[in-house]
Amino acid sequence: MPQVIEWTNAGPDAIVWRYPNEEITWGSQLVVQEFQLAVFFRDGKAYDVFGPGRHTLTTLNLPLLTGLLTRLAGFGGNKPFKAAVIFVSTKIFAGKWGTKAQTTELAPLQTYGQFWFKIENATLFVNEVMGGQNAYTTDQVNSFLRGYLNEKIISELSHYDLITVFTRLGETSVIVKNTLIDYFKRVGIELTDLRFEGIDTTPEYRERLFWLKTGQTASSEVLRMETMKQTAESLGKGGGSGALGAGMVLIPQIMNQQGQPQAAPAAALVICPKCGEKVPATSKFCPACGTNLTPPSEGTISCSKCGKSIPANSKFCPECGNKIA
Repeated sequence: MPQVIEWTNAGPDAIVWRYPNEEITWGSQLVVQEFQLAVFFRDGKAYDVFGPGRHTLTTLNLPLLTGLLTRLAGFGGNKPFKAAVIFVSTKIFAGKWGTKAQTTELAPLQTYGQFWFKIENATLFVNEVMGGQNAYTTDQVNSFLRGYLNEKIISELSHYDLITVFTRLGETSVIVKNTLIDYFKRVGIELTDLRFEGIDTTPEYRERLFWLKTGQTASSEVLRMETMKQTAESLGKGGGSGALGAGMVLIPQIMNQQGQPQAAPAAALVICPKCGEKVPATSKFCPACGTNLTPPSEGTISCSKCGKSIPANSKFCPECGNKIA
């Protein structure tokens, strides 16, 4: 009786499953259910991929793995061979994330939300996540994805100041999402959506945020000077020349990244919805990526991908084909 390789009783939240027997005989029946892919994996690398259906395993439908096996001593057409069969679900899954981050003023942030994803490239996913990270179970994959997402969100939010994060959260979250889409593609995953459900800072910075939102003159300078003062006091409590030396290094970094005080900008700035670059509010196009920054006329909206003005009831952008949320 031929061997049957199949992922049965897959739960609704199951992302991956590894067939327990790696001794595969030729002529075995591989059964792949709808919304599943089966990937043959050996020596840390993905080889042949099978879509939904019933497949009889032969050298003809396992060309990549057969090519490897023929280079190994003792390989015979009738002998069993060793390989792991990784089943991957192609459904859309939901996950939660939460992490601590910092703004450009070193203001602490606590953010959390949800994200939705699906496996887009099974070969790349198995190579990068399962082979590269040794994540062979759904729990291990989820743990890796949360850590991966948190790491990238921390990196992206570090490029924004406190008032931008809180007063333009919608725009900031779209920019972060678009950046993360590219990161996830590198490991074979399509990030279908990401939402910020909450963001907060400490009481001290909430009070400072109030003063920043009032738009008073030199409020950003007050924020930097207060931070510098507290840092110097904290370092001074340690005593000794070592503390003083550390303070001399840290204080200019808090003033600004180059170590020199910066004058207030002469004109208001806006954030490009495509590349995240800060540009003058009077700009019609982004100088970094060329995105159209002119507000759409009545009855139209701007495509989040290419920036073109399109009818408000569009489902897809006629310029670039982007799906309109």
